[in-house]
Amino acid sequence: MRSVQYWAGGVIVAAASVAGAQRLMAQQDTTRDSVPPSLEQRVEALDQQVRILQRLRELAADSIAAAAKSGVSSTAGSKDGFSIKSADGKYVVRLRGLLQTDGRFFPSDSANPATNTFFLRRARPILEATVGKYLEFRLMPDFGQGTTALFDAYSDIKVSPGFAVRVGKFKEPVDLERLQSASDIVFAERSLASNLAPNRDVGLQLSGDIDSGRVAWQAGVFNGVPDLGNSDGDVSDAKDFSGRVFFQPFKRGSLKGLGVGVAGTAGLERGTTAAPQLAGYRTSGQQTWFRYLASTTTPAGNVFADGARQRLAPQAYFYTGSLGLHGEYIQSWQRVSRDAVPSVKLEHSAWQVTGSYFLTGEKNSWRSAAPRKPFDPKAGTFGAVELAARYSELSIDDAAFPAFANPSGTPSRARAWAVGVNWYLAKGIKALVDYEHTTFTGGAGTADRDPENFVATRVQYSF
Repeated sequence: MRSVQYWAGGVIVAAASVAGAQRLMAQQDTTRDSVPPSLEQRVEALDQQVRILQRLRELAADSIAAAAKSGVSSTAGSKDGFSIKSADGKYVVRLRGLLQTDGRFFPSDSANPATNTFFLRRARPILEATVGKYLEFRLMPDFGQGTTALFDAYSDIKVSPGFAVRVGKFKEPVDLERLQSASDIVFAERSLASNLAPNRDVGLQLSGDIDSGRVAWQAGVFNGVPDLGNSDGDVSDAKDFSGRVFFQPFKRGSLKGLGVGVAGTAGLERGTTAAPQLAGYRTSGQQTWFRYLASTTTPAGNVFADGARQRLAPQAYFYTGSLGLHGEYIQSWQRVSRDAVPSVKLEHSAWQVTGSYFLTGEKNSWRSAAPRKPFDPKAGTFGAVELAARYSELSIDDAAFPAFANPSGTPSRARAWAVGVNWYLAKGIKALVDYEHTTFTGGAGTADRDPENFVATRVQYSF
């Protein structure tokens, strides 16, 4: 607040000085051809100007004191967005946002045509607030891709660093890649492995950080959503239990950027032929390559979730200098049924590993980097450049064919490798270009489905 007082006072003094100079010049113009003022007149004029400056300083001090008494200040920055907070910091309102304008292109897609298009991938205003000492909340809708959806709407009660309670709609603590914010992911789209994890669900979660973040844990109960699911409600009384523990044992030395953990879910999913509660799986180009059998005339022949569902996801990351690596393995079990076919518990698995490296020397981390020299052609600086590579696989249980999926039109495995270049112009401003090549096993009669070649572009602004 002291710096604000100095700044405001300086502005007022400068303005008064300019006004006084203009007045003095005007007096000189009018008296240039007349008799010069006496010494007494000059002293009187200077005394009047000093009085004016003193009064202006008093008014400025009164204004600043009134603002301080109200206990409200505002800030703005590319990291934390725009915020208004009380003097004691206990009440804060933050406005943030994410806008991603993408291009999606599919070279050589004659066998499986897909539309080449520019579109808004994500358009998310984000409202966050701190109320009192312990309560926080977050609200984040999404208006991207021509739809409106609620992604985050939750409250946190942070009793201590080691214990917090979250209730509402938010990400389940399972998939490492999913837990990374959409503004921080290395590629435009997440890998094949994310197909086997839930997205967002409504529930209650306990969490905490122990020993200065060396151990982070989450445990919660949720409605339960299918793989990739983003739901606001439930279709049955059954619920899912989710948990995750993540270790960062080294806070110093060359291994301080190492983190390892494991996550999982357990519960029941009771779908119906009309509401199967089963997901199809997508490539990074967002093209569905696996789906369960579904009737085009009546839902009676649809495959549906019918019992126990579990997921297990060991995961890890490592960051050192300009290098960043993260990877995970996900295994999913789901019992499914279909009319006149005995129920079966299917086991699908996937894994991915992603690496990135800053050619311009920035420090790599879980969050997006701020370029050491932001884009400024006049200064001869052009931001930060990051190279990225990724490999991922997803395998479908052989028992799914042919009773629950059509082998002549549905592959049993997908493999994908991707490379990309990310250009960080400033903190929160990023442009990227990715290329991903996905191959399939089966899915075209007795042959393999044609590969998918996918090019993604993105211009992103987040604050």
